[in-house]
Amino acid sequence: MSDEDAAPRGEENAGYETPTGHRSGFVALVGRPNVGKSTLMNAFMRQKIAAVSHRPQTTRTRQLGIITEPEYQIVFVDTPGIITQPRHELDTYMVQAALETLDDADVVLWLLDLTEMPGENDRLIAERLAGLKSSKVLLGLNKTDAVAAADVLARTEAYTALLPGAEWHHLAAATGEGVAELLARLVATLPEGPRYYPEEQITDIFVRNIAAELIREQLMLQLRDEIPYGTAVQVRDYKERDNGTIYVSADIFVERDSHKSIIIGAGGAQLKQLGAAAREQIEQLVDSKVFLELWVKVEPNWRRDPQLLRQFGYGPKE
Repeated sequence: MSDEDAAPRGEENAGYETPTGHRSGFVALVGRPNVGKSTLMNAFMRQKIAAVSHRPQTTRTRQLGIITEPEYQIVFVDTPGIITQPRHELDTYMVQAALETLDDADVVLWLLDLTEMPGENDRLIAERLAGLKSSKVLLGLNKTDAVAAADVLARTEAYTALLPGAEWHHLAAATGEGVAELLARLVATLPEGPRYYPEEQITDIFVRNIAAELIREQLMLQLRDEIPYGTAVQVRDYKERDNGTIYVSADIFVERDSHKSIIIGAGGAQLKQLGAAAREQIEQLVDSKVFLELWVKVEPNWRRDPQLLRQFGYGPKE
């Protein structure tokens, strides 16, 4: 996968004649934080293109996952988790990014965490989905593998009562249980239409940006407390050398000097550990040897600075 392969396009792919009955469309993956949206998209794609961690709000921006088969093209839109009380401008941006997908989607897949009973976020999302006029809504009751059999029925009834009449499906995105069946149902729900992206394209963002997300994924996985939430990653150099090695240089931005010290660690040990894990993930993505350099910089209160949010890719471009 090269950087060019992931270039955003989005217009109808006029060079391909679709067969009779060809289905296509956009499926928005929405829900509150940490319900498994990115894990599910990776499962649909059968490869990793979205960062995943156990922490909520790992996903900060919308990302497409494109599956093209002879009979259909389905475009998944992975979105940030929807929260009711944004704490700063970054939270506000993420909520807006998620909600803006609803009106444009052909199908909305509302992913729900079956390990918990519905909460206030779920009820507010249900109210928003109930008002949609142009999108069909399906419920994905996720994490069945982590729920005692005795609890499944009661929690299923509680969630489906939020949106009466909506079609629902049990699944476990982390293990793959029910994923193929859900994919088939989503395809059947799509309208007939053309291909919007070339057959070889699997996402709408450049590989360098996926690399940045894989670095940030390791920050979410390896660091504790508030520190990973206050980090941003920006790839400043991504190029293929003559010997086939991919060179990546990236800046990790934090809000406090103390957080910078923690990320670097004693003798640089923590940063080396982060870099080694991220490099392995990037190598799997690009199927090539990767040389990764990481730098840690301080930008106080960047999550509240509109200009820095745009610079880091979390806001409308000027």
